[in-house]
Amino acid sequence: MPAQRRAVIAGLAVVPWVLRLRAASAMPSSFAPLVRRVAPSIVGVSVTQFNGPDRPSPPKLPIPGQPNMQSQTDTSPSEFSKAAGSGFIITSAGIIVTNNHVVGDAERIIVTLDNGERLPARVIGADQLTDLAIIQVAAGRSLPFATWGNSAHMAVGDWILAAGNPFDLGTSFTAGIISARGRQIGDGPFDHFLQLDAPINPGNSGGPSFDMKGHVIGVNTAIVSPSGGSVGIGFAIPSNMARRIVDALIAHGSIPRGWLGVSVSDLPAGEPGVRLTRVDSDGPAGRAGLQPGDIVLAINHLPVNDASALIRAIASVPPGTDEHLRMERDGRLFDLSVTVGRRPAELGSD
Repeated sequence: MPAQRRAVIAGLAVVPWVLRLRAASAMPSSFAPLVRRVAPSIVGVSVTQFNGPDRPSPPKLPIPGQPNMQSQTDTSPSEFSKAAGSGFIITSAGIIVTNNHVVGDAERIIVTLDNGERLPARVIGADQLTDLAIIQVAAGRSLPFATWGNSAHMAVGDWILAAGNPFDLGTSFTAGIISARGRQIGDGPFDHFLQLDAPINPGNSGGPSFDMKGHVIGVNTAIVSPSGGSVGIGFAIPSNMARRIVDALIAHGSIPRGWLGVSVSDLPAGEPGVRLTRVDSDGPAGRAGLQPGDIVLAINHLPVNDASALIRAIASVPPGTDEHLRMERDGRLFDLSVTVGRRPAELGSD
């Protein structure tokens, strides 16, 4: 547990002892009651993917170490492979949250409930940029489901319980703390993860992390590992972000993302703005007159100081929105408006 500050005012020496006592009482003597409460909402996700010449292999997370999704070559024809991941039920009608990289290229999805029942599932919505997807099973009855928590209330050092289907072994639980907030791992413009030290292994992708009240405060999505197994550095999408994306996917099936049609790079440290390295002549930026080498200083009067911030700002804007850009070209400042387009499926530009 985090060390408490010493009292610096005479006569208050009892305060650190009281705080330590209260902190110690927050440590659970057993996680078993919490596990019993949340276990019925956890599922395993088994996926058959077609990797033949007519479809590319499923994308892998571009992070240091290994992606936390277990893949195995099937004994059936070589163009098929199998993968395993995790998920959790969020409605009694059988809607399940998981990762896009688990089910994004699935030919067939089988969900295993906590009681061992296996049900086919279908994808009803996915967002590649945040690596979230929702699938649904038809169980013919109401299913137990997890409830969202407030990730903004979670602090470094708070206990968490992670759940999932590591190595396709079945539902498993690990405990730990939040090691850091707001971690960026180079996975994309929306990576702003909770870092966890609870062991998370291949197959845990898409599983939840719970607070001590049994509320989902994160969706486990990645690990850093030189070996492919847990070394105590895992990452979860904060629930406050995940819940907004999931609600939109349930309503619309996809999330329309803004796009300028440019590639960008950071400037040397200390220099404001982001440089355009490529401009699609047929894209929104090209039609507005932007050129390679131009520097974006601000969007709607808000400074932009790194490439991820620019991509995130544009991707968050509904297509068709007019954005005001403050630009620099050859030392000359100018302003212009760009009508944001709809982002194509591929990553790497905005």
